[in-house]
Amino acid sequence: MDVQLEKTNDLEGRIVVKIEEADYADRVKKELKDIGANRQIPGFRKGHVDMAQLRKRFGKDVKSHVLNDIASDAALKYIQDNKLDILGRPIPAAGAQLNIDDKDFTFTYEIGFAPELNLKFDQSVELPFYNIEVTDEMIDQQDKDMRERAGEQVSAQEYAPRALVKGSIMQLNEDGSVREDGIQVTDGILAPFLFKSKEQADKFEGTKVGDKVVFNPFETCDGNEAEISSMLHIDRDKIEDARGNFEINIAEFTVLKPAELGEEYYNKVFGEGNVKDEAQYRDAIKDLIARALQPNSRQLFTRMTEDYLMETYGTEMALPLDFLARWYALTNPEVKPEDAAAMIQSQVPYIKWDVIESKAAQVLDVKVEEADVKAVAKMVAIEQLNQYGLGQMAEQMADYYADQLLGDKQQRNRIAKQAFTTKLMSAIHNAVKLDEKTVSLDEFRALVDTLNNATGAEEAAAEQPAE
Repeated sequence: MDVQLEKTNDLEGRIVVKIEEADYADRVKKELKDIGANRQIPGFRKGHVDMAQLRKRFGKDVKSHVLNDIASDAALKYIQDNKLDILGRPIPAAGAQLNIDDKDFTFTYEIGFAPELNLKFDQSVELPFYNIEVTDEMIDQQDKDMRERAGEQVSAQEYAPRALVKGSIMQLNEDGSVREDGIQVTDGILAPFLFKSKEQADKFEGTKVGDKVVFNPFETCDGNEAEISSMLHIDRDKIEDARGNFEINIAEFTVLKPAELGEEYYNKVFGEGNVKDEAQYRDAIKDLIARALQPNSRQLFTRMTEDYLMETYGTEMALPLDFLARWYALTNPEVKPEDAAAMIQSQVPYIKWDVIESKAAQVLDVKVEEADVKAVAKMVAIEQLNQYGLGQMAEQMADYYADQLLGDKQQRNRIAKQAFTTKLMSAIHNAVKLDEKTVSLDEFRALVDTLNNATGAEEAAAEQPAE
């Protein structure tokens, strides 16, 4: 067997496979014997069909598929052995005919080459990287949130933001007097900071234990039956009886007392001995926020790097579009040839990016291992568990949930692609010179909005029909 490459131009070529009788004869004979041994053939006992009959009945079909298998395998092996960078897959050359009675055969396959790209990832390439400035306001808010999470509920004599109000609740008549046969709750609890109506919530501002406040349960929650039922300790079928005003005689406020700064709190939040005073505490919070913001910076870096690579290497990139249209039409027989050409044309930006991405991975020797895929799956699992309100159990459940995600083929492909992109962009980040800039959160958002608007304009332009 002889296999040769014939380049018709820089982007297309042919692989010619010449097969002699010695290349296929033994395999044809073996397959015919297998048919005789395993198939029930009318007029013969299984396993007792002579070779002449087998060749007469099945010889041409077996020879045909064996020849096609040998030829296509040889073409693919040639591509693999010679590390040919192709797009799509080899397709049989148009017009080729096979005379099955011949002894020697020639198969020709068309191929389309990926264009050559001289990708550079070194210190001569400078790419922007935007860090988000961590402000004192961010630190103050994070400090407030952390101390509240580590705080405790305590009893208070005066109303405070996010206080729970406890006391007896009485239904009122229209004239404001207590309704003797009305709804009464001896151990009522209200959370004014959760009221839908600001007017109703404001009634509790400045109140003290012993004060009485008139409020309307329906207005506090826009008439939500479940909330009214819970607030007034009544069944849902009695909700209509609860319309109108009620009065709460305040017996107690429960307020959140944030944790106080000090050694005990520092050790609880950042570990034993890692933070010793308020200055170190604020520095630790700043680092915490900076790390939390880094994924946003990395995501913007990815977007801007993709744009740079497409502008630098994709603008003038030539593709074997005619070959790709023929390949697409052949692999999708329901598509008309003229439609296949239009389909490929619409996919040109994505094909170009696939070429750039693939060659960048080759240059930087980026290979995705199973551990990379599992790490991303675990990260996705933790994010989803947090969204479900299972943050405290996220770490314990992450491995199990990640395995569940990877068990779904579609999810696995998506996660593997994410792992590849993350690893590739990390390699580019480490290889090039970074023009690092620190910007405010508003400036960072403006950069993202500019990119999004530019992308939207390009997509809209691409959808406009040609005149």
